[in-house]
Amino acid sequence: MIKLDEMQKRLLEEVADLHTIPEGAYNIRSNGQSAARQSTANIEIVSKTDVSGLEVHIKPGTRNESVHIPVVMTQSGLKELVYNDFYVGEDADVVIVAGCGIDNCGNSDSEHDGIHRFFVGKNAKVKYVEKHYGSGNGKGKRILNPGTEVYQEEGSVVEMEMVQIKGVDDTTRTTTAKLAAGARLTVRERLMTHGEQRAISSYVVTLDGKDAVADVVSRSVARDTSYQKFEAKIVGNAPSRGHTECDSIIMDQGRILAVPALEANDLDAALVHEAAIGKIAGEQLIKLMTLGLTEQEAEEQIINGFLR
Repeated sequence: MIKLDEMQKRLLEEVADLHTIPEGAYNIRSNGQSAARQSTANIEIVSKTDVSGLEVHIKPGTRNESVHIPVVMTQSGLKELVYNDFYVGEDADVVIVAGCGIDNCGNSDSEHDGIHRFFVGKNAKVKYVEKHYGSGNGKGKRILNPGTEVYQEEGSVVEMEMVQIKGVDDTTRTTTAKLAAGARLTVRERLMTHGEQRAISSYVVTLDGKDAVADVVSRSVARDTSYQKFEAKIVGNAPSRGHTECDSIIMDQGRILAVPALEANDLDAALVHEAAIGKIAGEQLIKLMTLGLTEQEAEEQIINGFLR
């Protein structure tokens, strides 16, 4: 086990809400190495042998258990690519917490790229939480490029919470999902960019089975001169329901591009998209300022509530 310093511990709190070693199964990765790992009777974590990464095997029927696999980086100039596969057995009900925190105080870019694949068995339920966070006063960038693939069998349920609200200079998130009959996927993305940051989010969800349901919603704020692109495509190949939504606040000289797409290949595929981009309403600011807040404080309150 590698001893974590105070900065690494703070990053763990930011990306995984961990104040101490978690209960249950976990693998903590620090500066390219496994700092701590534990499996349980129902959840086994093993290292891949061909590439850098993990295999997480969750037994059928496992309930009320969790898996934590956070990554922290404090070494400037470190770049890594990891592959993590999750095999979730039938009728399991688990929480998986990932995320990456980068503190870069140097002049070289630090980058973590991760490919996560989820194979979710029949009637299994997964809640997946992924948080990204950046800090440090160096000139080097903090770069995160997560790729997620989800394969859901019949009747399975996956809830995904994707959060990035501070300090990441450049990110490209790609998510693909394929749903069998009766499967449900819910995605809630929360994103804030500032300075000259750039964030690209791309989702492609394919509804292959009867009564499959997908709901993909992104809420974001672009400040200063930052740039965001949200691209979401839902493909209905069977009688199914899909909804995608982008709701964004633009501030200063920020830029936001929303690209929703729907593809219906079945007469009974019901697909809907919504997109809204706008500034903070003046009456909202005025109402809060009459309660004694400054304009800046009022803006922060509105943004915090919007991204909650």
